[in-house]
Amino acid sequence: MRLTNITRVTLPAGHVRHYAVTIGDVVREHVPISFDQRRHVGEGDRPGSWMALAFRLPRHVTADQLGDAWVDVVRRHGTMRTVFSRMHNGALQLTEHAVSAGSWHEHPRSPGQLTRDAVREILDAHCRPLSRPSHRLVLIDPANDAADSAQTVVIGSDHSHVDMWSVLLLARDLLAALDPSAVHDDVLMRLETGRPAAPGTTDATAASTSPDEAPDFADHTAALAARPAATPEVLERWSEILAAGDGLLPTLAVDLGDLAHPVPEVVEVRDILDADRLELLSTQAAALGVRLLHMVLADLASVTLSMTGQPLRALFPVHSRYEPRWHDAVGWFVTNSVIECTSDDPRECRQDVQDALQLAATPLAGIFDPRGGMPAGPGMFAISWLDTRRLPVQLPADLATQYVSASLRVDGVMIWFVVSPTGLHLRCRYPDTPQARASMRAWLEAVVHRLQERTRHDAVEHRAS
Repeated sequence: MRLTNITRVTLPAGHVRHYAVTIGDVVREHVPISFDQRRHVGEGDRPGSWMALAFRLPRHVTADQLGDAWVDVVRRHGTMRTVFSRMHNGALQLTEHAVSAGSWHEHPRSPGQLTRDAVREILDAHCRPLSRPSHRLVLIDPANDAADSAQTVVIGSDHSHVDMWSVLLLARDLLAALDPSAVHDDVLMRLETGRPAAPGTTDATAASTSPDEAPDFADHTAALAARPAATPEVLERWSEILAAGDGLLPTLAVDLGDLAHPVPEVVEVRDILDADRLELLSTQAAALGVRLLHMVLADLASVTLSMTGQPLRALFPVHSRYEPRWHDAVGWFVTNSVIECTSDDPRECRQDVQDALQLAATPLAGIFDPRGGMPAGPGMFAISWLDTRRLPVQLPADLATQYVSASLRVDGVMIWFVVSPTGLHLRCRYPDTPQARASMRAWLEAVVHRLQERTRHDAVEHRAS
């Protein structure tokens, strides 16, 4: 599984078209809006606010079959049936609508246009905060004489309705809707759990892929809003965090150049450790009584301190699927905390993560609404961690799954670490300025080098044995 960007995603040449369900009458008004949804949609209707998943289909299907299956998926997940809009007074509202079968749309392409550029145009045009609907299903049919005849599907949605976990669920449900008979074979079991089907598990498997409606993200939003308000200790900690950044969320203390306005992004993707070295690093972590995340944070802290003289401080997204019932639900199940690591000892970083998780357990609306929202400034730094092996859905490797992000104008830095069965990978997004290119590449090289050095000696011994 790859984490990539629309400017570098690998998609086959071929015929590109996209499908949208038909949005009907309102069936529920005043759907609860989460803190992150309000923040995201409040920035306005715009391109590049989406996230997507691309994968190969295991067998050939017709466009009608695929469209019908997608309607089933949308009907299963409440957030996919909701639409954001502005009321007469400018206030944001979210409504749920009846949905019905839609239609396929041909996408006009200029001669020689790359498939990924055509897909980008589709998603930028339709997967926007205020679109009706704000999601699209894209089908790529290879040319008749193509060496590889497999069809590719791209599921794209505005970020207000999905997170990285969610797009995997959408892919799983789409595949199940296309081939209900697969509910009783090993392939679909791998789609759900990442493990081969065990004897006697077909009934449980069938239940988990039922077409019945999944838990609704709106209910999660309401449950999160009903949590206890922030304690004085939590409020004090957030005040300390903001005071350390002169009233703003954390930044990476490197030269990023002139960020008076957002600029085009640079996206770098690095393969840090292969599967064997990942296993060695996991063994080292276990010997210290910590996890992979704590080892990586320790190296980030070491590099940051040595290059900037400052501790590692970053916005730290945390998933909010606090209860098992949300594991099968689609939505933006993410809240934010701040991670602060002042030591390169993984055991101390373990405690830093625990502190960040405790901070994330308190709803953010009560903390930041009185401040006018989250005070993000130029240069804001965020670290995201995703161990795909721990997700409830594992798509088979032969589907060549790719997480795809949009191309944006940015004024901050975000780094994603992705753990998969093939190893440890990172993707980093930063502003395209001469200063940022120099400083971020030096920082990234140092991070990658330090993580690789941790396992280099052990890897040599491992191969020799």
